[in-house]
Amino acid sequence: MKVNQGMCKDVCCANPSTKINEIAKLMSENHIGCVPICDDNNCICGIVTDRDILLRCVACEKDAKTTPVSEVMTCNVCTCKTDDDISNAETKMSQNQIRRLPVCDNQNHVVGILTIGNLANNDRKIGKQEVCTTIENICNCNGQQKNAE
Repeated sequence: MKVNQGMCKDVCCANPSTKINEIAKLMSENHIGCVPICDDNNCICGIVTDRDILLRCVACEKDAKTTPVSEVMTCNVCTCKTDDDISNAETKMSQNQIRRLPVCDNQNHVVGILTIGNLANNDRKIGKQEVCTTIENICNCNGQQKNAE
């Protein structure tokens, strides 16, 4: 199965100067947990997650109304291509412990996103065990149990 057969094609993007509160509104309105950040040429230059906003903005007491997303986004973005085999994308997600993988065309423009939800929804095509292993690898805490009962 190819990435383009399982990815979300409707992606909300923003630019590096967008204020964090606007990114949070975009996430809330669209029920999403991340936003790819694109430069003036619409090429991906970063990604921001709801967790980034919490840990790099709120916890650091930055003003979400004045702070640009460029101050809290992840810059070295792991991506895949639409024609990549989905197992290669799963490997990237597992190795980097990421739940959302931007999908880019050959010009590095964002054309989709592959999430662990997309993998779960396609488990019959991908293989239930493969999807379970990928999710386990993404969520692995190296044996540490935080907040465990």
